[in-house]
Amino acid sequence: MPSKRRLLIAASLLALSLAAGEARADADAPGGISVGEVVVTGQRLDAARATIQPQTGASTYAISAQAIEAMPGGDNAALNQVVLQAPGVAQDSFGQLHIRGEHNGLQFRLNGVILPEGLSVFSQALSPRLAGNVELITGALPAQYGLRTAGIVDITTKSGAAKNGGDVSIYGGGHGEIEPSAEYRGSAGNLNFYVSASYLQNRLGVESPDGKSDPLHDDTQQYQGFAYLEYLLDNDSRLSAIFGESDERFQIPDIAGQPNLPLDVGGQTAFSSARLNESQHETTQYGVVSYLHTTDQLTVQLSLFARYSTLDFRPDPLGDLLFNGIAQSAGKTDTAGGVQAEGVYHLNDAHTLRAGVIIEVDRSTSRTRSLVLPLDPVTGLQVGVTPLTVVDDGNRTSATYSAYLQDEWKLLSNLTLNYGVRFDQFNSFRIENQLSPRVNLVWLPLAATTIHAGYARYFSPPPFELVGAETVAKFSNTTGASPIGADTTPFAERADYYDIGVSQKLTPSLTVGVDTYLKLSKNLIDEGQFGAPIILTPFNYQDGRQEGAELTVAYSKGPLSAYLNLAAANDMGRDIVSSQFNFSPRNLAYIASHFIYLDHNASYTGSAGVSYQWRGSHFGADLLYGSGLRANRTTASGNNIPNGDSLAPYTEVNLSVSHRFVHVPTGPYELRLDIVNAFDDRYEIRNGTGVGVGAPQFGARQGLFFGIRKDI
Repeated sequence: MPSKRRLLIAASLLALSLAAGEARADADAPGGISVGEVVVTGQRLDAARATIQPQTGASTYAISAQAIEAMPGGDNAALNQVVLQAPGVAQDSFGQLHIRGEHNGLQFRLNGVILPEGLSVFSQALSPRLAGNVELITGALPAQYGLRTAGIVDITTKSGAAKNGGDVSIYGGGHGEIEPSAEYRGSAGNLNFYVSASYLQNRLGVESPDGKSDPLHDDTQQYQGFAYLEYLLDNDSRLSAIFGESDERFQIPDIAGQPNLPLDVGGQTAFSSARLNESQHETTQYGVVSYLHTTDQLTVQLSLFARYSTLDFRPDPLGDLLFNGIAQSAGKTDTAGGVQAEGVYHLNDAHTLRAGVIIEVDRSTSRTRSLVLPLDPVTGLQVGVTPLTVVDDGNRTSATYSAYLQDEWKLLSNLTLNYGVRFDQFNSFRIENQLSPRVNLVWLPLAATTIHAGYARYFSPPPFELVGAETVAKFSNTTGASPIGADTTPFAERADYYDIGVSQKLTPSLTVGVDTYLKLSKNLIDEGQFGAPIILTPFNYQDGRQEGAELTVAYSKGPLSAYLNLAAANDMGRDIVSSQFNFSPRNLAYIASHFIYLDHNASYTGSAGVSYQWRGSHFGADLLYGSGLRANRTTASGNNIPNGDSLAPYTEVNLSVSHRFVHVPTGPYELRLDIVNAFDDRYEIRNGTGVGVGAPQFGARQGLFFGIRKDI
């Protein structure tokens, strides 16, 4: 992010905090506005907003701000680390998450409003610091959710407080990490607000490719800023706004001692892999403006949303040519915006109607410059030592139109049927649409027992901003050519999804749940990293099948809370029918007639955590388990089975202790100590093989982190 922009953001946040402090003084004066009433009214409107988008029949896992603070790292951790604690979530390289066997398929929402997808691979545009509550919604989703249906990550942002205040903190330690941050919240007149800002740098921006604690050439610098504002127009209406920005720079880590290709670039034939100098820069700016009005029977919300993101990959011109045969600089920008209008109407005691319209327009630009070497069209041998430049630019626009209508019908006092229909129209590199029925049944046979069953028809276009714009023919007879000339444009995925689950409250403190699901799809969407630029490319399997089961256990009593999540999954696809030029002829032929495991399939995953409060001190621990993602397997006869093997299982344990000092002259403040990967388990996330898999990656090695937070 340009330095002027950083200064502008910092100045704006500071000015807002100062203005809020002055307004607080005015509000506390005789005859001033009661900020407590403003906060309570805001909370009542939050409750009204929640009725627009219920999760009736879906599988919902909630993580509160208090639970985030109890995790090792607290709100200094990345958002993906928080979501990893939910059931059915598997971790991958580049911070990616796979929920119920989907490659990505995540839709992020802020206070129920869609945040458009952006160009991000390594970066985390959202921080747990801004979250008052994080919900992961999966399963057979009601009609208000569509397009991205693997999971809805709905973040309820922090807002105002009856007393203005905040904190400043500094956190860091292992891997050269340092992370200063600040947040401030309060109320001023009819205004509620929350602002935060942070900076992070360390020597582990991308997962280690060789298992070392501090890899070669892996520095990162990351800036984030966020603001939430809401103005109460009256007791039943408000105007709210969200603004956020992230600017994140990454070096691409190196592995020493790697052999380069037998190529000659201007007389140079050798290059040390430890000296490769690749980098990636990712930025995001987003904004949401919403108007909410509620009455006894009707609640409506109209929102405008927008996101601008950029991705810029810079190669090592000489090194990339000698190691990959191509050195490609890639610059992408994506601008997306739209409107989301939704409402709920309580018709009578038995029926609650909901409807909505969402329109989004997306504009993507791609600028690539590729250095390649010429090859003889007959022999395939290099015929010149001077690199050629292939220019391949593109611009695309897409528009998505969605509408839904549903009825929550209370058949009996303990039996609810939520049924509806959704229509999606996708106009882009393909024009596709679908009418999708949804139905969910929720039954409470006993006061402590909840059973749900649901069916959803899904329609999921490929991520528009990631669909490649390369012209395959431009690379013919060069070291950047593909052995496959076919390049079918990706299709929208269409799927039937079934979900059945039960939740039982065994005691007032202990709840156990079991959930099972089955998804059958046509043109199943997957993504892979092909080539040197760290940019994911979508492709389709003609047929897909994903199935699994999840167990959740939650306990909370007094100062002690604990949870356990276990999941089993089986995710497979057959016949790659788009973006074929990215694959080898052998893999394409095998997959055309065989179901294979998806590369991100994790047969078993688990998470667990425990938290205990004692006299101002907090003790916490959490655990992540994975049975290993997929890798290629070579049989005794020499045949290669794509994704036919799995990596070794791993268990990562993290520990935390903190204490809040209140009755001290300089307080209140908090000290914390976190140990990440406490037993230094050296585990491999990827080994560099598998369909659409790039370089190897390992989980972060043991790190010791300290933090201090001071109230202001």
